[in-house]
Amino acid sequence: MEDQEMQLKVRRVSDKFTESMYVLANEPSVALYRLQEHVRRSLPELVQHKSDMQSWEEQSQGAIYSVEYACSAVKSMTNSSLYFKNIDSLLRQAISMKEQISSSQGQPNNCKIFILL
Repeated sequence: MEDQEMQLKVRRVSDKFTESMYVLANEPSVALYRLQEHVRRSLPELVQHKSDMQSWEEQSQGAIYSVEYACSAVKSMTNSSLYFKNIDSLLRQAISMKEQISSSQGQPNNCKIFILL
């Protein structure tokens, strides 16, 4: 009987000891320590990723600005074709008038203007 009693007491002590170890292992301060370790290990990598992303964002913004500027330049060029046609017409009229004036005065025609459009 004493042997069973002793085993029961040993089992209770063992169970209490196991329970105490479990509580200590899962205590909030231990959890915070583990969390701190995790943050300490992963933070430098996260900071590097953030830096890379910011750099890529700046490059992307620069490229977007360049593309938008180029698009607006092309649009303004297409809108200016009307002005170039008007200038061409006025230059042709001016050459024609110069030729008329030169021929009416009997002077040789020295007006040589090349228009490339």
